[in-house]
Amino acid sequence: MHNWIQTAYDVAISSNSTELGQVFRVESEDNVLVPWPNSEPLNSRARRFVRVRCYGKYSLFDGRDNVSDHESVTEWSASSLLEIALLRNGDWKGSMITVSEPWPLSPDHSARPLCFHKRFHVSLKDGTIDRGRLYATSHGVYSVRINGRKVGDHCLAPGFQSYHKRLHYQIYDIKDLLVTPGWNKIEIDVAAGWFASATSWARKRFIYGQKLGVLTQLEVWAAGSTLPILVTTDPSWSVSNTPLVSSEILDGEIFDQSLSVDSKLDDAKFSVRESPVAVSRLISPEAPPVRVVERLEAKDMFRSRSGSAVIVDFGQNIAGRICVRRLQKPAGSKIIFRHAEVIQDGEIMCRPLRTAKARDVIICDGRELLDWHPHHTFHGFRYVEIVGWDPDDQICPLTKASIVAEVMHTDMLRTGWFSCSNDEVNRLHENSLHSIKSNFLSVPTECPSRDERFGWTGDLNIIAPTANFLYDTAGMLGNWLQDLYLDQMEGTEYWRQGVVPLFIPNSLLRNGDGGHGWDPMPNGVWGDAAVMVPWGLYRMSGDVSFLSRQYDSMVQYLENGVTRGQDGLWDPEQWQFGDWLDPRAPQNDSGRGTTDGTFVADCFLIASTQIVAEVAAKLAKPEDSSRFKDTALRLVHVWRDKYLTAASLVVPDTATALSLALSFDLLPECGDNSIKAQAAARLFRLVRLNDFKLTTGFVGSAFLSRALTQSGGVELAYAMLFQKKCPSYLYPITMGATTTWERWDSMLPDGTVNPGSMTSFNHHALGSIANWMHADVGGLEAIEPGWKVFKVKPQPNKELSWADTAFESRYGRIEIRWTLEKDLFRMRLRVPPNSTAVISLPSDSRESEVGKREVQIVGSGEYDFECRFVQAQWPPKALLPPWGRAEF
Repeated sequence: MHNWIQTAYDVAISSNSTELGQVFRVESEDNVLVPWPNSEPLNSRARRFVRVRCYGKYSLFDGRDNVSDHESVTEWSASSLLEIALLRNGDWKGSMITVSEPWPLSPDHSARPLCFHKRFHVSLKDGTIDRGRLYATSHGVYSVRINGRKVGDHCLAPGFQSYHKRLHYQIYDIKDLLVTPGWNKIEIDVAAGWFASATSWARKRFIYGQKLGVLTQLEVWAAGSTLPILVTTDPSWSVSNTPLVSSEILDGEIFDQSLSVDSKLDDAKFSVRESPVAVSRLISPEAPPVRVVERLEAKDMFRSRSGSAVIVDFGQNIAGRICVRRLQKPAGSKIIFRHAEVIQDGEIMCRPLRTAKARDVIICDGRELLDWHPHHTFHGFRYVEIVGWDPDDQICPLTKASIVAEVMHTDMLRTGWFSCSNDEVNRLHENSLHSIKSNFLSVPTECPSRDERFGWTGDLNIIAPTANFLYDTAGMLGNWLQDLYLDQMEGTEYWRQGVVPLFIPNSLLRNGDGGHGWDPMPNGVWGDAAVMVPWGLYRMSGDVSFLSRQYDSMVQYLENGVTRGQDGLWDPEQWQFGDWLDPRAPQNDSGRGTTDGTFVADCFLIASTQIVAEVAAKLAKPEDSSRFKDTALRLVHVWRDKYLTAASLVVPDTATALSLALSFDLLPECGDNSIKAQAAARLFRLVRLNDFKLTTGFVGSAFLSRALTQSGGVELAYAMLFQKKCPSYLYPITMGATTTWERWDSMLPDGTVNPGSMTSFNHHALGSIANWMHADVGGLEAIEPGWKVFKVKPQPNKELSWADTAFESRYGRIEIRWTLEKDLFRMRLRVPPNSTAVISLPSDSRESEVGKREVQIVGSGEYDFECRFVQAQWPPKALLPPWGRAEF
């Protein structure tokens, strides 16, 4: 069956799962992001069960060029439950509570975790609970227990956010945790989290407030009841200490087992008071929660070189925590777990962590401890150093099986896959995947390990196309973008409204907040995230709401967030990050690369202006669209006057500059000797002159391989892919990397850590090469927003005998598998229903088993193609002196 196109669909909506309910017929080809068909208003807590079936038409081929058309109807889908959150301010009956006294501090002056708890009675007439819900949030991070059992599988709720502007609450199903009839107990542990922890090298705490607090509303509904049993936070609750002596995001937790005895916890009570939070700030869940998504067994265990500790190697750098399966030590014994990404000279290397302690401590009381893990923190690590617990212990010896690593990240749906015949290239792709996972933890950070786990806007702007292919990032990044707008619009006497902060949430301020960080600073690439990230989400999903919600943010950035010179481009007096961490930049001056930062910022400014013109047109704002389109055209002419010499050469003369100029289509094209062709030829030459090693930083590396490929230099892109000398894509693989590094040489060839102050081993930006693998090696790229129409254009190379690429679009799964045997290229393609593929094979001869005819555009179905493939010169030659590349 091929070319299935939807003609109509039915939506059945019911208030219970056993009935079909009301059926709505819609004549439409649309099957993604369709409007809710019922005009009935849905109020808070409303529940509807939804099922769908589709009508369509398709074609059948008989193998002899005969085609017959048919119609079909699907079976009814299984029911999906839609439940409405709390929509009105009046739905909240309780208030946030805190302690009346000053919040207690730990010995290190951090906020000590506390437990808020209350006993309540549940008694229903027939003893049957129809529904139990808990709505909860906090200032700080929290976890909940009901009758001693953990509620939900969320970690670090409610997550990192602009607490002073919005506060997300979570919704839990607690029906099976309640005793009825009988007494129940709810306990809520709250710790500093991002609300009050020291979250940077400045070590400033309590950024969002001096006191933590919790807000909950527990509802128990009997069958047929219109009023629930309510338990809300109010001054009748009690507060006590927890076994956690301290807990912070960067530093880890200290757990005192002796304090886990209830009588000891009750010895330290506090009084409770209300701490009202504006209900209008409460936001229902918009993104998946952070969860433990995988558990890793230890791969190796060995003594440190000094003999003072045991080191456990989990074989993979991750963001997460450890879980101790079983531990028993004499009372007063202290076990210290320190986390690190790398080993140097037989010891864990903690210098790259800077001021982050990344340490968890257990103080034992002699009893057996089972399945213990930190609750309110996370670390970036592959290795764990253990002091105070030894393989030679008599009662409970330490073994590889004693602890596991728990991988944590925002639980996004995986949507993209790539693999090929080269194991090192596969490892490179896996490293990019793992770094995206590690750094998509509540917000998109740049690293999960050191004292700088911020939502850097520039880093995300660079990696977003890759991340959007590999995961459904819509919920997480859509939520983050709303914080971006709120923080962007918070102008003060120290910075102007409209400037996009360097990181979101903007929790590292210098002026008016103790002098501990940076104020929002106008900057290209970083600020352009306000435009490019929502545009990328729209392109991937087809959801126009990303554009409508962020439109004001986009316009504010262009009109108020850019420090312009007289020509309308960036003011060259404004310092720019530019092509950050260019490998030729000074070690501790990473913004002083070979490509002028203002040039980089100007390229992105023009691209953002062009995007906003398109967005305005899409949102039916013709005046805005015309204005931004005219501005973009003018800026392109200004750019050409500024950066093209009389001989039509691009200045600066770097791979980054040429890649950006080509990728953003800034160069005139007229005839065979066009400026664009000259620039491509110059880029080819620079790549060959450097022996296919990298000369690009964060920004240039995201565009280089695609610029080469689209300009006819795919062999050069492959040569750079397979280069193993530093700096290169595969050099970290030869050094044992399991995630993307911050620098191309974060570890030097002798196995020592780069002495630079910024040397992370889990930094996703340079993993943007995976985007080229998906789009050019695999050959898969969207044409229309939402992937209804997509391009299939693989670019094979004789070094690869096969490559597989897959993407789970909203229409279904797209799969491409190509093989190359000598000069015979074969490809199998799967196109999902109601979508279209535009195919370009790597040869002018296109054949298909479907009637043995040329195929350029195909509808749904599975297809096999083959053609003759003629490889251009391989391997391409570097431009080296006669004696080769000598080191002088």
